[in-house]
Amino acid sequence: MQSEESQLVLYVATIIIAFVVIFIVVLFSVFQSRKNRLLGEQKEAKKRFESEIAETQIEIREETLRNISWELHDNLGQLLTLAKIQLQSGSKENIDEVSEIITKSLNELRALSKLINPEFIKNIQLREAIQLEIDRFNRLNFIKSTLHVVGAEKKLNEKTSMVIFRILQEFFSNTIKHSKATRLEVELIFSEHELEITATDNGIGFNKEETQSLGLGLKNIENRANLIGADVSLRSVPKEGTQLKIKHYFKA
Repeated sequence: MQSEESQLVLYVATIIIAFVVIFIVVLFSVFQSRKNRLLGEQKEAKKRFESEIAETQIEIREETLRNISWELHDNLGQLLTLAKIQLQSGSKENIDEVSEIITKSLNELRALSKLINPEFIKNIQLREAIQLEIDRFNRLNFIKSTLHVVGAEKKLNEKTSMVIFRILQEFFSNTIKHSKATRLEVELIFSEHELEITATDNGIGFNKEETQSLGLGLKNIENRANLIGADVSLRSVPKEGTQLKIKHYFKA
């Protein structure tokens, strides 16, 4: 009798151990599967992020080259044509004016050479990049523009700077081409934990509910902001203007 009980206990114990082993194997398999899936998702997310960054870099380069092309044609071309006319007149009184025009042209070329430098695109610094855009708008009389910086400036990493600059670049382009604005104001506010960027124009504004194409544009802006963990909002009032606000949080 005791032998039968011992065998039963052994049998039950064997079954329990077998179930425990099977449970552990299944649990490990599920864990490993989830781990592999998570690693795959992380790898895919990293690949998408790098792809977006590369695309952003290309877009910045293309936009910069377009701007340089316009400036060479509309600004430097006119300056050099004016200098040529002054020289052809042969008047000594025009020498000083020609010298001034040539000096201005050289300064324009120096500014353009900085923009066309590949290292500028690769190692873009946000404040400097925004200032160059603001200076260009004012120099070409596109729109009266200002940049105001509050707080102790903190350096952002290259990819974050690039994404934020591209978002602002799109906003600037829309302001100049479509808003009919006369003023553009940009403010960078640095605090201990975040950078808040506000870009505001005094243009005709728009009604987001009535403009389908802008909905897609805003979605693209939001997707770019999500890449770097930033918050973004776009507010527009018809006949009053449009405001873009970006909040980037510094890692502790």
